[in-house]
Amino acid sequence: MSLIETMILGFLSEKPMCGYELRKKMEQLQGYARAFSDGAIYPATKRLAEARLISQRDEMRDGRQRREFALLDAGRDRLVDTLRETKGFDVTDSNRWSVVLTFLAVVPGKADRDAVLRRRYDYLSQTSVHFFYCDSGRALESKEIGDPYRRGIIALHDVQVAAELDWLGDMLGAGVSEESLGI
Repeated sequence: MSLIETMILGFLSEKPMCGYELRKKMEQLQGYARAFSDGAIYPATKRLAEARLISQRDEMRDGRQRREFALLDAGRDRLVDTLRETKGFDVTDSNRWSVVLTFLAVVPGKADRDAVLRRRYDYLSQTSVHFFYCDSGRALESKEIGDPYRRGIIALHDVQVAAELDWLGDMLGAGVSEESLGI
């Protein structure tokens, strides 16, 4: 399932929305990283409706004709399966990971949610991310980089990873209850 489709199902799991509302929510979630056009959203909603994952109906709202979308049971099941099976790029890419986290509470069962968090935790704790390399292809250490702004990129990344590992460790060890998630 595409990232756009996951976001559409995720936001519709909260309430029915028109395409404009979906686009605004998606842009808010992705921030400056990505703008969404109607040309991206409407083909995705059409595919989801044809797959019977969402319903659509036209209605008059605020004096305008709007198409409202609602999540169907099959769509909720697909969203849960997609989130439960999160792996690969959805775990390693920070923007995609933020989408997973936004809707992870939809997944019933702490063990399933924890398995997703564990994959991200394992990735972050076992992976050394490098941004800059010398001509021979060897990764440069921060102390080898003269540019203070490039060192800043590394320092900020390291702080973010440490904070996320702390949070993930707390989530995995704290036994977050179904009640605290509103499930």
